[in-house]
Amino acid sequence: MERGLGKGLGAFFNSSETIDEEQLQEIAVKDCRPNPYQPRKEFDKEALSGLKQSIEEHGVLQPIIVRKSIKGYEIVVGERRYRAAQSARLETIPALVKDLTDEQMMELALLENLQREDLSPIEEARSYESLINELNVTQDILSKRLGKSRSHIANLMRLLSLPQEVTSKIDDGKLTMGHGRALLALKDKEQQSKLVARIERESLNVRQVERIINEINQNKNPKKQPAPKDIFLKEREENLKERLGTAVKIHKGKRKGKIEIEFMNEEDLERILEMFDDKE
Repeated sequence: MERGLGKGLGAFFNSSETIDEEQLQEIAVKDCRPNPYQPRKEFDKEALSGLKQSIEEHGVLQPIIVRKSIKGYEIVVGERRYRAAQSARLETIPALVKDLTDEQMMELALLENLQREDLSPIEEARSYESLINELNVTQDILSKRLGKSRSHIANLMRLLSLPQEVTSKIDDGKLTMGHGRALLALKDKEQQSKLVARIERESLNVRQVERIINEINQNKNPKKQPAPKDIFLKEREENLKERLGTAVKIHKGKRKGKIEIEFMNEEDLERILEMFDDKE
């Protein structure tokens, strides 16, 4: 699974931009305040303690990024360093002062959040969703700007359609992203809670859950008992599923067949169609 942010924060700045020595300043820690658009509200206390010890020994090695405001400075990137410096009772902190709009403040806060090592799949998906909404871009454009594959972004964002009960368990690490993707295929949504409880009770892996869901889906339509799927077709389904980032079914008849491709909304449909356009 792809993690973190492909091209880094530099993806949203001019790659040729260099640090202007006049912008780099030592500013008073007491004059700094958190980014109002920061999506992250909780910070790991143990990690902050370790960063504090490092700062006490070596100082702040990387400047934070701030924006000048009416009262002091608003932190754009580097709130952990600021909090650790504050805890270490530093009077000043090195900072790169930039002239940024509210939209850029929000973008950078979301991008920094994406670089967290402890980011859960749901948190990552929400960050992608926020960036798409705030920047008014498609998944395709976002994937190119971040250096992430479209299928990776699409697969994560599909998890957001799961019930909160399920997304909360993925957030907490009680369920994996694979469990979540499997649960998306469950046709009888009323069965989800029971299946989630069974996954936790029996410590079911993703393959086991997929088999159970196939059985539940088939029992939902007892009159239609499909013949076992050709291994060749099953492999092709999996390949298409991975490439398109959505569920795919291949049906083969005596004379002809058909391919079913699921999409969540108009944007998802447009994303899939663009992938076929790219092949022309």
